[in-house]
Amino acid sequence: MALWGGRFSQNAADATFALSRSIDFDWRLAPYDIRSSRAHLGVLATSGVLSPEDAHAIDAALRELYVEVAKGSFLPIATDEDVHSALERGLSEKLGARGGSLRAGRSRNDQVTTDLRLFAIDHMLEIAREIIAMQSAILEKASEYINDSAPGFTHIQHAQPVSFGHELAKHAQAFARDLDRIKDWLARTSVSPLGAGALAGSSLPLDPQATSRALGFDSHFANSIDAVSDRDYVAEALFILSMIGVHLSRIGEEWTLWASSEFAWAKVSDAYSTGSSIMPQKKNPDIAELARGKSGRLVGNLVSVLTMLKGLPFAYNRDLQEDKEPFFDSIDTLLLLLPAVTGMISTTEFDREKMALAAPLGFSLATEIADYLVLKKIPFATAHEAAGACVALCESSNRLLHQLSDSELVAINPALDEGVRAVLTVHGALHSRTSAGGTSPTRVAEQIKAAMKNNIASKLDIADKSSRFMEMMGS
Repeated sequence: MALWGGRFSQNAADATFALSRSIDFDWRLAPYDIRSSRAHLGVLATSGVLSPEDAHAIDAALRELYVEVAKGSFLPIATDEDVHSALERGLSEKLGARGGSLRAGRSRNDQVTTDLRLFAIDHMLEIAREIIAMQSAILEKASEYINDSAPGFTHIQHAQPVSFGHELAKHAQAFARDLDRIKDWLARTSVSPLGAGALAGSSLPLDPQATSRALGFDSHFANSIDAVSDRDYVAEALFILSMIGVHLSRIGEEWTLWASSEFAWAKVSDAYSTGSSIMPQKKNPDIAELARGKSGRLVGNLVSVLTMLKGLPFAYNRDLQEDKEPFFDSIDTLLLLLPAVTGMISTTEFDREKMALAAPLGFSLATEIADYLVLKKIPFATAHEAAGACVALCESSNRLLHQLSDSELVAINPALDEGVRAVLTVHGALHSRTSAGGTSPTRVAEQIKAAMKNNIASKLDIADKSSRFMEMMGS
């Protein structure tokens, strides 16, 4: 049923209705729309706009609709334009003309953004729970490899030896920032727009503070025009989801490389791999590749909404109908992707021996020579030149740094005495990197322990927020 039309002499053309219709994607807002409708009903009843009898009947019908929507026994039909019109049809089928009373003092403009905020909070909390589970898997896997060496990379070239646990644990820090962003976003999003009407508020005795409290928001809108036109919370959520996608893409890229025959470091579980339809020997890291590939989709959804928002004047414009599909798609994509990547991480095994053998290759210990000279009070520029000369000599004679003789080292710089051999080992290099956040096994163990503690704190915090939100939604 249409929620407008009294001043029109013609029905909407089929093409107009088809373009305008949003029920195919906004029906998933139905539980949140019923919740916001019940909050709005409360102020209509307490203010005397509706009689107690009417309010009681509408509330009972809304409760019935909520159950029917959840069970799938009440569904949209072809003539429903959007979720709001479908649910009002449901009320009217139960109550007759009295079902239309709930529209008093409310517009689809404030109604839809209220529903979308509730949906967004609910699902961003779900994303947060999945991230916490992934963090836990990363840290558990990292803790297995604290004492295992591997080459660290910059520019995809061997740089310096690192603890492989350190390499893995870095991803937990990226997801910790994503969780912080979600928590910050929650504070800005927990603002109720209900009561703003179409754009100017209402002449009816509404109480936006009361509906805000009833819906569990932290506050209510300060400006009714801004309330109906604001979609910052959608754009910001899409940015957060895009960053999560970028972080997943980095994991996907690394796992793809590590699982290759050239690296052969990672043995990805069969449960998180696929095969080839023509090459029977193939075992492909498709979860990693999909994690990498879907990041483009997430970034595209952000760009789509930012582009839609950039030129909207004044208050509500119908362009804002385009906010939902990109947001819904990003949420659905991550809720599909995160558990799969978490499973891939937790079940992958790494070849300790191959990583250790690769750790000193590419002259990755050259910085240790420079640092050794600096500790001998040699200016770093001079030390850097000497280390570079050691590398050049090794390249010309097809040797590694530790294979240079004592006389060759002293010839390059007199301060390169026999003591330098203590740092010309992967073990020495790792254990010397004891600065805060460094790659020495003791420091890595501290980092992982602290990250696990923060992970538990985040889990408790998100669980508390989720519990309070679910309690509010069920009231």
